[in-house]
Amino acid sequence: MSRSSLEYLIVPGLGDSGPQHWQSLWAARPQHRRVHQRDWWQPSRSEWVGELEAELQRRPGRTLLIAHSLGCITVAAWAQQHDTRRIAGALLVAPADSERVALLGGVPLVPLPFPSVVVASRNDPYCRFERAELFAAAWGSEFVDHGASGHINVDAGFGPWPRGEQLLEALVQRVEPAPAAPSRYRLGALPALAAVRA
Repeated sequence: MSRSSLEYLIVPGLGDSGPQHWQSLWAARPQHRRVHQRDWWQPSRSEWVGELEAELQRRPGRTLLIAHSLGCITVAAWAQQHDTRRIAGALLVAPADSERVALLGGVPLVPLPFPSVVVASRNDPYCRFERAELFAAAWGSEFVDHGASGHINVDAGFGPWPRGEQLLEALVQRVEPAPAAPSRYRLGALPALAAVRA
């Protein structure tokens, strides 16, 4: 699924993602790592954004962010405050409406300066579908209607998440240049070409 030039950073939401959550399954793969927070249940915007930045600073290569729930809001808040040039893109899954739950100081409705995809469920208990559409429009993100999928977490039946892997791979294809095609002509063929021109 991944390409060698990219690293992948998992950004969980409230309560972290448990061991069977698709984020945790992906985090166990090569080139994947995750943000860790001091307090997963009482999120502080400054702390959560600060830990995201600290993790990016530890390995400052080109990185694709993979966020879920309040992790999506953390990414949007981080992008307002920090250098985003190292970010290749972001997959933002089931963003929580942090204004509704009064966490992380609300939802920053500012365009993200990197390619992004918002994946939303029509019956997410933490965000109305129309609000997720609004977030995607404000962030300049591609929007994916994932149907009635709850919060796209373990409780909703999403441990392994094959469609998510497909969405991630499609984003990688967009942001990571394809390897240069090999030349049609071998160096040894150049004298023959010269002879033809002569």
